[in-house]
Amino acid sequence: MSRLTITLDDDLHRALKEAAARQGRTITSIIEESLRLRGLKDSESARALVAQARVRAQLDPDEALELAVAETRAHRGQ
Repeated sequence: MSRLTITLDDDLHRALKEAAARQGRTITSIIEESLRLRGLKDSESARALVAQARVRAQLDPDEALELAVAETRAHRGQ
């Protein structure tokens, strides 16, 4: 497992600590969940999603990639 140091605004850090305490969770678990909810994936997972979309939609690799990018952007609200 990798370690990371980040700098947060004091109010945000306090809110994060309070949320972790209220939920009985670690700050790490809240941050990891937030990153996953934002759609952050490693390249292997992203490739698997594209392959799955291609099979389901019967698309060639380029069409599947275009669809995956468009859906990701739509999900993120871009």
